[in-house]
Amino acid sequence: MKAKELINQLNNSGLKEELSVLYGADASVLYTQRHRYSKAIERFTEIFPEREDVHLFSAPGRSEIGGNHTDHQRGCALGAAINLDVVAVVAFHDEGVIRLYSEGYGMTEIDLSDLDIHENEKGKSIGIVRGIAARFAQMGVKIGGFDAYSVSDVLSGSGLSSSAAFETLIGTIIDVQYNDGKAGEIEIAKIGQYAENVYFGKGSGLLDQMVCSVGGFVFLDFRDAEQPVVEKHSFDFAKAGYNLCITDTKGSHSDLTDDYVAVPSEMKQVAAQFGKEVLREVDEKEFFQAIPALRGKCSDRAILRAMHFFGENNRAIAEADALDRGDPERFFTLYHQSADSSANLLQNLYATKKPLEQGIPLAIAVSKSVLGNDASVRVHGGGFAGTIQAFVPLDQTEAYREKMDALFGAGSCYVLRIRPVGGVKIV
Repeated sequence: MKAKELINQLNNSGLKEELSVLYGADASVLYTQRHRYSKAIERFTEIFPEREDVHLFSAPGRSEIGGNHTDHQRGCALGAAINLDVVAVVAFHDEGVIRLYSEGYGMTEIDLSDLDIHENEKGKSIGIVRGIAARFAQMGVKIGGFDAYSVSDVLSGSGLSSSAAFETLIGTIIDVQYNDGKAGEIEIAKIGQYAENVYFGKGSGLLDQMVCSVGGFVFLDFRDAEQPVVEKHSFDFAKAGYNLCITDTKGSHSDLTDDYVAVPSEMKQVAAQFGKEVLREVDEKEFFQAIPALRGKCSDRAILRAMHFFGENNRAIAEADALDRGDPERFFTLYHQSADSSANLLQNLYATKKPLEQGIPLAIAVSKSVLGNDASVRVHGGGFAGTIQAFVPLDQTEAYREKMDALFGAGSCYVLRIRPVGGVKIV
């Protein structure tokens, strides 16, 4: 569609059905999104004035619902795609080049005749794009190229997986246009992980990419890391009377690498005592019987973190089952247990090297002062600094958001909606 025609359509309340799937049917929300897309198209035409025919794509961020630090032990996890997303205005061509201008990051250009790994691109978005293109080329897909402008409202560093959303976006664009959608959502997730591992240089698991790509509530079992079990679930928490809220405590992630690395490392140290690589391979009963013998061979914290894994892995399975059964009471019972386990066994609410910086425990404590001591609130994602998650009753949501924003700054608390689809072409 011509850029001007698409802007006119958006300005005249067009694309209601398409946008409602992604953002809900609230009129004010749809108005905001139409304005957002119109501005994105206008920005695209400023950067690429020679392009007239454009398309719109979107890929969501994700929120971890259950399975805190289980995936790296080949465990089970439950995540959900959310209504915060990265969107792109795209024009396709046959010039053999991908040009991508990301708002806030500038222009990236990839010559598709050069899909080798570039060491100087590791840690940069250009490495992600080149890696995704390379993987499709390895699959025999011929990519003509495209020009794109992207903008994201998935907060970077928030645990909402802005990088996985970006990977899903690029993978979806290429798959839809040049592969007739044959790869599909699961393969797109694997392609994103490949690009992040090999070209970006980060050894991430598959959880984030899979949730962003598949959409909705996604249960994953990583027992077979190469072919994980992927199950899509559905449950409407709003109909059950709750909003999902994420609060950014504005904690710094700098100098926390050692804390993040220590969690899987210590769990694997315990697994090694049983001759196994990861805890998923260890018999749970055998582990608990062996705890006295493990002391002195592993640290106490490593043993506690292993205890967390076994309980959390079982909870992720049970939480998915509770959603399937439409049993929010059972889900929240498990959710509270998960919160306690992360705090007391996993111990990822703050970094021991920064004991005075406790934004996550503070946010949880204040949440309980607002919502009551039985509030459904917990650390979100990797932890140590960053975000908390809460399921907040509808009639308390505005008061809760005001309290969190007053504590951590305006716009710190996000009221989210579960998005039923992953990466998509809108038009």
